[in-house]
Amino acid sequence: MKRTVHVNPTDTMVSLAQAYLAERRCLGFDLKISGHVLMNFARFADATEHRGSITEDLALAWAHSTPSQRPITWARRIEVIRPFAKHLKQLYPDTVVPRCDLCGRAHRRLTPHIYTKQELNELLAASAAMLPAGSIRPLTYEALFGLIAATGLRISEAINLSRDDVNLAAGTLTVRETKFHKSRLIPLHPTVTQAMERYAARRTLVVATEPCNSFFVNLDGRKLHPSTVHWAFGRLREQLGWIARGDHALPRIHDLRHTFVCWRILKWYQDGENVDNRMIALSTYLGHVKPSDTYWYLTAVPDLMEFVSQKFAGFAEGVDHD
Repeated sequence: MKRTVHVNPTDTMVSLAQAYLAERRCLGFDLKISGHVLMNFARFADATEHRGSITEDLALAWAHSTPSQRPITWARRIEVIRPFAKHLKQLYPDTVVPRCDLCGRAHRRLTPHIYTKQELNELLAASAAMLPAGSIRPLTYEALFGLIAATGLRISEAINLSRDDVNLAAGTLTVRETKFHKSRLIPLHPTVTQAMERYAARRTLVVATEPCNSFFVNLDGRKLHPSTVHWAFGRLREQLGWIARGDHALPRIHDLRHTFVCWRILKWYQDGENVDNRMIALSTYLGHVKPSDTYWYLTAVPDLMEFVSQKFAGFAEGVDHD
């Protein structure tokens, strides 16, 4: 007869989650984001005075406790719980591992917010008008958001640029050890190089308490922190009154990258370029592991879909639209 072992009533969900995360991290797993989410679940369980093993009802209640009303958010929360529940089930067989489809699919491509040229101009103007006036802060955000919009860099890549990585004489950036541990060289448009030169000139005038080799710096001359940048962007977004046109609740910094790619591909279609030949180069420029990651952008905006549909219709009718 199978013996059921129940969770020790003195064990809180927080203590169980902490022990699980410590074990996984000792094995080399980072779990920075998922660990934060899992601890949120554990605190929720303890706050509701839940005792005993994980149940599907508990998982569902926590998944729905987020302010977001989007099913994909609930599904991704369930996805975080499942490995933890599987771990506990080895120790406590009465633990229920929530079904992976309990809240629907956790992974699908969400349509990004594709910025208009007017929105980008508004963003740069609002950044340049940030307080304190005359300080490095407004110049930093104007240059930072402008660079991301013009090159499609990830926010982490832009923040991590050192002064040595920005070769203004050659008009290039060196992006080192990025998301997939690959480095790449980014050529800049002359107008972008000029904007970076203007920022670099003011950057040299900032006196920091400690030496800082970061290209983009805050008021104190120190390296920008991602949370600070996202906070500043949120304030600007609220000030500009933008309304999201994609599947995300609000326009994001990362959507600047999506916008860069969509505009580039659209321009190639409009110019009659062979997009298939160009995509490999674009994929390398963006730091994608495979071109298929870049091809997804073809479905991101109606204008691109219209060109794709026209090309397919021409192919079906034997007409070359190029």
